[in-house]
Amino acid sequence: MMKRNKIIALACLFLLGVSGTMKAQKNEPKTYIPWANGKLVVDESGRYLKQANGAPFFWLGDTGWLMPARLDRDEVEYYLEQCSKKGFNMVQIMLMHTIPEINTYGQWALPDGFNFKNIDKKGVYGYWDHIDYIVRTAEKKGIYIGMVCLWGTPVQKGLVTEKDAQVYGKFLADRYKNNPNIVWFIGGDIRGDVKPTVWNALANTIKANDENHLMTFHPRGRTTSAIWFNDAKWLDFNMFQSGHRRYGQRLGDGDYTIQENTEEDNWRYVEKSFAMKPLKPTIDGEPVYEEIPQGLHDTTQPLWNANDIRRYAYWSVFAGSFGHTYGHNSIMQMLKNGVGGAYGATKPWYDALKDPGMNQMKYLKNLMLTFPYFDRVPDQTIVAGTNGERYERVIATRGNDYLLAYNYTNRPVQIDLTKISGAKKKVWWFNPSNGELQYAGEFDNKVTEFIEDSGYRAGNDRVLIAVDSSKDYIKQDWTSLPDAQQKWNKK
Repeated sequence: MMKRNKIIALACLFLLGVSGTMKAQKNEPKTYIPWANGKLVVDESGRYLKQANGAPFFWLGDTGWLMPARLDRDEVEYYLEQCSKKGFNMVQIMLMHTIPEINTYGQWALPDGFNFKNIDKKGVYGYWDHIDYIVRTAEKKGIYIGMVCLWGTPVQKGLVTEKDAQVYGKFLADRYKNNPNIVWFIGGDIRGDVKPTVWNALANTIKANDENHLMTFHPRGRTTSAIWFNDAKWLDFNMFQSGHRRYGQRLGDGDYTIQENTEEDNWRYVEKSFAMKPLKPTIDGEPVYEEIPQGLHDTTQPLWNANDIRRYAYWSVFAGSFGHTYGHNSIMQMLKNGVGGAYGATKPWYDALKDPGMNQMKYLKNLMLTFPYFDRVPDQTIVAGTNGERYERVIATRGNDYLLAYNYTNRPVQIDLTKISGAKKKVWWFNPSNGELQYAGEFDNKVTEFIEDSGYRAGNDRVLIAVDSSKDYIKQDWTSLPDAQQKWNKK
């Protein structure tokens, strides 16, 4: 009898454990599938992206440039699953980095050149079958794939003609126009005035055969697509590459397009894009990468770190970008054993997934989705008096009844609380490095000086949040923000 009772007790404990596990799984947030709310479109203001039913889309991207060539199916599954868990909803890839291009399975992208008639061979897991697998796997995980159709280098070398671009564009559009999770990238780290007929032929051909997906142009470092293509009908939103230079670091660039000593001010590209007509949304599609040398090519230079990653992200978004793309030196090139690394990278891509900058990006996305989304505008008049330069610059944004001010050095700053509605304002401090929220109190409707008491230093960044006291977007007792994405989840 004692033995029988012991077996029953163990069985009960097992069932309780299973029940607890099932309950924990049940309480986990469901994967958010953006296109369950309709296809991705530009909102009426011309500043943001949204799903067709009105759900906001905050683009949080990763640069997985060489995933198609270097990762196998199992690695693709693991990488995209990790991206989804970390809050990313976009992964930017190169369909072809070089010409010719080959993948980890030994399959060529263009076995017959730009002739795709017999590209799918029975019994062969070809290059484009692997791209199909990437797209389908990302779809299951709620991730868009930003397809850079051609990297700029082979086009610049004359390896792609205008006719080739038309044939290739037709092939891509026909193959992927019915997949819900595609965004087209024309260009690839190249100026728009280099082989413009090729880029226009590619873009116009895809657009003529695919009305379902948005399109942009990925430009050279320290440039924006707005310079060349803002008027183009095929360009739905602008993209800039703020690049990897630090202040004053020119390194002999022959195509330098910005004022010297503004290299890290990625907010300037947002302002430049918004000054053009027609107004189109904009995003930093390639800022500094985590753990890459400043300036790229000299591996003795300091590495960009998580502090820099956050600063670029918050500066750009608070200046008006509709989202942000993160990057890591090892992940963008999918560095692993047997594959040579560039730019001094030695860490395998799967270890780089643990690095702090990548895991802090989700806090920005959640912060922006917490408040009314489409009435938000950049507003530097929120910062009273003279703003700082370089790392001392505070970037501010607001809606009708809330404001946010990003302060990279946590210096004392005067904030004009009259810029939003309400006779009284409730104020919080938000920590971008860990998502912690701290209530600071209620304040009168006037210019007020604020400083968070953890100290003044570069990288001790904070966001000041002020809200009309009559609104309840945030509760006073919250120590972090709940998942704001789930209220839009349709599945």
